[in-house]
Amino acid sequence: MNQYETVFILNPVLSDEQIKETVKKYEDILVSNGAKMISKEDWGLKKLAYAIQHKKSGFYHLFEFQVPGEAINALEVEFRRDERVMRYLTVKLDKHAIAWAEKRRNRNKQKA
Repeated sequence: MNQYETVFILNPVLSDEQIKETVKKYEDILVSNGAKMISKEDWGLKKLAYAIQHKKSGFYHLFEFQVPGEAINALEVEFRRDERVMRYLTVKLDKHAIAWAEKRRNRNKQKA
């Protein structure tokens, strides 16, 4: 199983309940495809560098997970179909990125 990181931006007009529901939907898709969730981060509402769909901000979320490579396609098809998702990016992590992500998680735990 490979380790991946997915960042996705949700439409800023969504309510808190809609955001939670959307994040849960994508987590369930991953878990149903055999993923082991390592980390989930809610980065909150951020200003975008450029407008996407005439929106100047969006709700950012990050998932870090281990899953067989075939499951990524199912996840990205759902991202494309969902109008609540403005952008997404999935990256396969190498050993250096995995170490960096672990340091970032530990640093975030110390701040909290």
